[in-house]
Amino acid sequence: MAHVEVAHLTYVLPDGRPLLDDVSFRVGDGVKAALVGPNGAGKTTLMRLIAGDLQPVEGSVVSSGGLGIMRQFIGGIRDGRSVYDLLVSVAPERVRQAAERLEAAELVMMEREDEKAQMRYAQAITDYTDAGGYDIEVLWDACTMAALGMPYDRCKYREVNTLSGGEQKRLVLEALLRGPDQTLLLDEPDNYLDVPGKIWLEQALRETPKTVLLVSHDRELLANAADRIVTVESGNVWVHGGGFRSYAQARRERNERLEELKKRWDEEHAKLKRLVNMLKQKAKYNDGMAAAYHAAQTRLRRFEEAGPPEAAPRDQLISMRLKGGRTAKRAVICERLELTGLMKPFDLEIWYGERVAVLGSNGSGKSHFLRLLAGEDVRHTGTARLGARVVPGHFAQTHARPELLGRTPCEIVMTEHARLKNEAMKALARYELAGTIAEQRFETLSGGQQARLQILLLELSGTTMLLLDEPTDNLDLASAEALQQGLDAFDGTVVAVTHDRWFAEDFDRYLVFGSDGRVYEAPEPVWDESRVVRKR
Repeated sequence: MAHVEVAHLTYVLPDGRPLLDDVSFRVGDGVKAALVGPNGAGKTTLMRLIAGDLQPVEGSVVSSGGLGIMRQFIGGIRDGRSVYDLLVSVAPERVRQAAERLEAAELVMMEREDEKAQMRYAQAITDYTDAGGYDIEVLWDACTMAALGMPYDRCKYREVNTLSGGEQKRLVLEALLRGPDQTLLLDEPDNYLDVPGKIWLEQALRETPKTVLLVSHDRELLANAADRIVTVESGNVWVHGGGFRSYAQARRERNERLEELKKRWDEEHAKLKRLVNMLKQKAKYNDGMAAAYHAAQTRLRRFEEAGPPEAAPRDQLISMRLKGGRTAKRAVICERLELTGLMKPFDLEIWYGERVAVLGSNGSGKSHFLRLLAGEDVRHTGTARLGARVVPGHFAQTHARPELLGRTPCEIVMTEHARLKNEAMKALARYELAGTIAEQRFETLSGGQQARLQILLLELSGTTMLLLDEPTDNLDLASAEALQQGLDAFDGTVVAVTHDRWFAEDFDRYLVFGSDGRVYEAPEPVWDESRVVRKR
């Protein structure tokens, strides 16, 4: 049996702010549950509490069946880890520990080969074998073939940063879904996956007998793969026993019930206070009313100690004021452009004011194309130039912004864009980043909060062409809708790489980076390229 049970969990952030209060829920054997809620509500923190990375102030977490964990920023790895290192990091704990001892023993053997080092190395090999390390490497071979198209022995020492974000995600998902752990925690498993990859994930989740708790903002995936919805908002958790298609209505009805209960509580509270005041006045002139007065006081005190019912969470009010500005008619001109080793030469013109969605499989060069237009050094032949008065603003998929580390949103807006503190706070408030969030370091923000801050920086930068690389990946539903409204009002050109099926519907043109190296336009979003190729 595999399950997760959270009981009366309370967690306070290191700065003293309460985040989760008396949270309880259960994910039973074989259930696929989705954890949803506003950015920064505590979804990733709750996953880390379940994983054991953090310790609660109160409450407990119990799980069974072994715990396989995919952390939030898998897909954006840019360090020197190898494929072997990545697979070990998501292996069962006994394999991880044995692999660490084996690696340490190998390092000692590289320095000296005395008898003691040899004995240590021999013992480490035995421990790794007993832990199932060599057995799981057979499984990893199937994973690398499925995710990367090559056997494990050929890619085990390949650096992970040479893989696309989608390849990193697919590799870890293959390892977890095929591995021995029967309870999986998946934080944003669909990020970086192209649409065929997301469809594969939906099917894999439906078919696996494992118990899964996942965080996602992809409505298609939630609707197609989740049995129930666990919502984190305002420090509390509630569970919708149906799927995502009925979730919005269930949430509205729940909030209406909470508002009605709060209204009734306020009415009863006011009634009791009036009664106490009335009896107090009467008791001044009539000793016989003293007992009634004290009884009413006791009743009011107990009522207030019990406290009001749970408050209905407020809706987010996000206002993105992306302005832009007039540029030359031709915003982007590409002539015989080829990103080295990724695509065949192509010509392209993008006109002022157009919304161009860049689609295609992972590793086809879409992100490199945006980086080239943003002015980064990307190996290419041919030309890619921008029109007059085109000022590019780049939203990076990985949120890799080392210059922002250690700084708060308030500091960043004030220093990067010469804003006074009150002006900075007003701008942050429009993005739901004010209050205590404005004083947190960038690296401590949730993925969605980091994304919103980067969009705000684009708004303040005076950019006239937005280059957006998977902008909705970490945004909650309210933030994604606000972004769409902001793009509708933007007076400039938008080029966006996306695998978000809902987001792509609003674009004017669809530029497809084909798996065969061709770059071509399509009249509508292309998610299954094989069908287009057969028709042509």
